[in-house]
Amino acid sequence: MKQDLYRNIFKVSQARGSGSCFYLKDYDVFVTNSHVVEGFQEVAIEDHNHNRYPARVVLANPSLDIAFLSSEKDFSGLPLLQIATEKASIGQKIQVAGFPFGMPFTVTQGTVSSPQQYMDGHHHIQTDAAVNPGNSGGPMLNAEGKVIAITTSKFTNADNMGFGIPVSSIRTLLENSKTLDKNKLSLQCPGCDTIISEEKAYCPVCGDRLSFHLFTPRPLTDLAVYCEEIIKECGLNPVLARTGYESWTFYPGKSEIRLFVYQHTYLFCTSPINLLPKKELQPLLQYLLSAPTDYQLGINGNQIFLSYRVHLTDLQTDKKDEIRKHLLAIPSQADKLSDYLVQNFGCSYPETTRTPGR
Repeated sequence: MKQDLYRNIFKVSQARGSGSCFYLKDYDVFVTNSHVVEGFQEVAIEDHNHNRYPARVVLANPSLDIAFLSSEKDFSGLPLLQIATEKASIGQKIQVAGFPFGMPFTVTQGTVSSPQQYMDGHHHIQTDAAVNPGNSGGPMLNAEGKVIAITTSKFTNADNMGFGIPVSSIRTLLENSKTLDKNKLSLQCPGCDTIISEEKAYCPVCGDRLSFHLFTPRPLTDLAVYCEEIIKECGLNPVLARTGYESWTFYPGKSEIRLFVYQHTYLFCTSPINLLPKKELQPLLQYLLSAPTDYQLGINGNQIFLSYRVHLTDLQTDKKDEIRKHLLAIPSQADKLSDYLVQNFGCSYPETTRTPGR
């Protein structure tokens, strides 16, 4: 299999968590599961180099658990990922590719245990390849690197039992995607397969109930609104920063900034700014203990962090504006301090730092 094909597989992130998707150049759409994007019409897709791009949910079939995404970014430079024409067979070798648990890209191998396992009203491909949360929406690939299924689920209390939606189930949906208005969401009727472009409770053709409500944007918590306003003030799109429930990662400068709620009690803003030098640690440690800063400096393993922590109750007091100023200032502080430690104490930049050429 050509390793280059893996570039077509992306992470999908929204305010509840993440999943996987894959790009089909012939149709200029990203394919994922409906449940991965349920409750959102705007999501972020992320490539293997951690570059994030905005994407819209443009077509969905919740009954089949399929959704298509579209992005204004030009992905024509990606290789052609093909759809398999042959049916899966028992014992066939496959790969499951995606971002399990939101981790970096991973591929697991296995075999087809059952090519037509009937569950939830549809036939699925069952495999013994490792499937975990976050793999949902990614592709199952055959030995030639062609997509044979869309990974959808596993039994949580069983090992070696993952499932995928046969790619044959979406051929008609893919052909219909060529004429879609990619500026809005459309649904495929589960009863008659009609594409409905206007929000309706029932299909005007067969009368089956539609599920537009599943994609009504979920309201953010007051805390999430507060945090995303800060991200906007940094000049960034908060949708691209979302990594889960009340959790964000973003780059106002070159340092990675992580903003998240810890144990439902504290709001943390932290940045991995440097790696410890290999020798002559004492001057650095003395500096870290005495450095004049409104933030906390700490070490975890060989990594130095600049952090700011506040109790959630403080956001309900007159300290709210002061906290906001500190949160807005931490990206520039992280960049300055990171450079200072490199120049004066022999520290190095961590892998998370975005420098020219990286």
